[in-house]
Amino acid sequence: MLRINLASRPASCAVAARRIGPPAFVFAFLLLVWESAARLSLVDPMVLPAPTSVATNVVDGFAGGVFLRHLEVTLLQAASGFALACLLGIGLGSLTTLSERFSRALQPILIAVEATPKIALAPLIIVWFGYGLGSKIVLAGAIAFFPVFVSTAAGLRAADPGRLDVLRALGASRAQLFRLVALPGALPHIFAGINVAVVLALLGTIVGEFMGAKEGMGTLILYANGNLDTARVFAILLVLATVGLGLHWIIGRLRRHLLFWEAARSDALANATATASA
Repeated sequence: MLRINLASRPASCAVAARRIGPPAFVFAFLLLVWESAARLSLVDPMVLPAPTSVATNVVDGFAGGVFLRHLEVTLLQAASGFALACLLGIGLGSLTTLSERFSRALQPILIAVEATPKIALAPLIIVWFGYGLGSKIVLAGAIAFFPVFVSTAAGLRAADPGRLDVLRALGASRAQLFRLVALPGALPHIFAGINVAVVLALLGTIVGEFMGAKEGMGTLILYANGNLDTARVFAILLVLATVGLGLHWIIGRLRRHLLFWEAARSDALANATATASA
């Protein structure tokens, strides 16, 4: 067993290097071109500040505690909105598959709500829920809801009919069919929707902070933009992009932990591909 693990480790490293290497090279090249253009005064620093200036602003923002304090507020609101979207999306997605009558009644309403731009509803949400946490949570949840709902409904409707027929023949109830077949089979679809929703929740929170807030990364962006501090704006955007990547990584790790059979299958396929190409 130890020999198999040792043999598969180089293959895994080779696969990781192939995935990370090209994007890292392109990113480093773009940074070099960007820094050179800024140093040679080919672009106005107010329009496109040098990467070193952006990095200095990131360090200063965290060293002074400003970024950390406002980031905590934004993450709290985004996490609450994301949880609301998951609760409603998975719940309503499950109900639509369990009851066709409920699905037909709810479908036109959901389509109309989704067709309405959520950002256009932001002023109304601010009026209804105020300038506090409530409006940011509702807006984040509204923007992140639909991917979770659609992926849940699609995953549950794609349940293996053969397994369902076997359990029905054994006298399984509708709840048992849902718990033993439909829900486990739908988890990959649900996680795909969650992976999209987690970033949309962060986006909804920033939009809500743009509309009116006293704290949060969105307010820092507005303040820096008002002062024409473009390097500060880029620094805040860099922090938010890093947070988005971190959220994607967390969802990916959670998916690998819960869907361990799918992760094992993907690893085996990747190792076999690397071994064959070597």
